[in-house]
Amino acid sequence: MSLQQDVMTALKEAMKSKDQTALAALRAVKSAILLAQTESGAKAELTEEQELKLLQKQVKQRKDSAVVYIEQGREDLAAPELAEAEVIAQFLPEALSEAEIEKVVLATIESVGAEGMKDMGKVMGIVSKELAGKADGKTISTIVKEKLG
Repeated sequence: MSLQQDVMTALKEAMKSKDQTALAALRAVKSAILLAQTESGAKAELTEEQELKLLQKQVKQRKDSAVVYIEQGREDLAAPELAEAEVIAQFLPEALSEAEIEKVVLATIESVGAEGMKDMGKVMGIVSKELAGKADGKTISTIVKEKLG
């Protein structure tokens, strides 16, 4: 079943249960999917990789907004953002632990023969592609810097 069908099913459930937070989050995802599908040159169906990127972007936007709200002392605005991020995150595959990410980073560094920070871009590109949808870029970047530094 495609992401769009999953979102529509969840949207109907949220409507029945009158869950406003889930409704807002799912409507935003549906909107993002439709926008991606109607972009010039886009195919009618999104690939799984495009769907994952779209979902990650939606979750990241909400988490970033929540951080800004918390910094400004507006927990009342941060809470709904975090709740929406949680609703959207349920459509993402299970995230890897830092130890699992570290294993992939170390294996990539060894296979590429990376020596120091000058090879960070090379390592990041390979690891990011391999862990697409399973780990966020910030975590990967931190681990790669730690291992190459």
